[in-house]
Amino acid sequence: MLPSEHRLRRREDFATAVRRGRRAGRPLLVVHLFRGHRDTDDPREAGGTLSPARAGFVVSKAIGGAVIRNLVKRRLRHLIRDRLGSLPAGSLVVVRALPGAGDASHDQLARDLDTALQRLLGAKP
Repeated sequence: MLPSEHRLRRREDFATAVRRGRRAGRPLLVVHLFRGHRDTDDPREAGGTLSPARAGFVVSKAIGGAVIRNLVKRRLRHLIRDRLGSLPAGSLVVVRALPGAGDASHDQLARDLDTALQRLLGAKP
């Protein structure tokens, strides 16, 4: 499970990552990364310091039924949890699953996620 402080929940945070961040597309997913988000309105943060890297997921009905969508979300949460340490502090990440993700294996999702993060970060995650 993804720790609470690393989850994107607010619509504004999703919009910031998608509209102002960089994007890397792969056959199974699209990753949006916005670096250096300074969150001064968050009461959990003292003095407006950089918050930890946070991630959110978009899995639409085009992926499949509820069981398949939840499976894809669980896989993506697990994969991102293992890669949070390689993301810059304060970054916002949105992972949008594409229709082929419902039929993909865990390893295929991991490969696409790693490749997308590598392109966005400029180094191996």
